[in-house]
Amino acid sequence: MVNLEKFNLLEKSCVSCTKCSLSKERINVVFGRGNPKAKILIIGEGPGQQEDEQGLAFVGRAGKMLDKSFLSVGIDTNTDCYISNIVKCRPPKNRKPKNNEVENCITWLSDQIELINPKIIVLAGSTAVQSYLNTNQPISKIRGKWIKRDGIKYMPIFHPSYLLRNPSDEKGKPKWLTRQDLKKVKKELKSV
Repeated sequence: MVNLEKFNLLEKSCVSCTKCSLSKERINVVFGRGNPKAKILIIGEGPGQQEDEQGLAFVGRAGKMLDKSFLSVGIDTNTDCYISNIVKCRPPKNRKPKNNEVENCITWLSDQIELINPKIIVLAGSTAVQSYLNTNQPISKIRGKWIKRDGIKYMPIFHPSYLLRNPSDEKGKPKWLTRQDLKKVKKELKSV
C-alpha cells in the first residue's frame, strides 16, 4: 500500500522542479489526480492549458472524455484510478514533449509508480506508450493488447483527445474500440 507521507513529499519535491525549460513557462506543476491507493494508474502525455491552470491532470475536455470512457465500463477515475502524465509541466502550445523533457521528467513518474505500486497501467495515447514502454509501434497496432513487464500489466488505449476528434460510437471506430479496451481493464481489475 502506498505510503502517503512519502507520496506527499514526492509531490512537494516535484512542484519545485526546474530540470528543464518547461518549468519556465508553467503556471503549475501537474503531479496528478485521483486515488494514490488505486490499483489502476493512467498515464497521459502532458498537461494542457486547463491542467496547467488548475494544477490537476486531465481536467479539460480530454479529461472529461477520459472520465466518461472509464465510467462507461464502471470505473470511476477519481476513486479507482490515479492519473498522471509523462511530463508534469505544459509544453508550449500543447506540443508533444521533446525527448530531453521526457528524460528530465520520467524519474518523477517512475517514483510515482514505485510508491503507488499499481497492478494495471493504462497508457493513454502514443506519446505515453512510446515514452514509457520505449517502443516505436503505433498506438493503432498495440492498443487493446496487454503488455506485461515487472509484474505490471499495461493497456495502451487511444488518447481521449483523439476520441473527441473521432466521436462516432459505431462498431470498429476509436470510441467503440476504447470501450472494448476498457472492458478488458475492468475485467482485469476484478481479478487483482
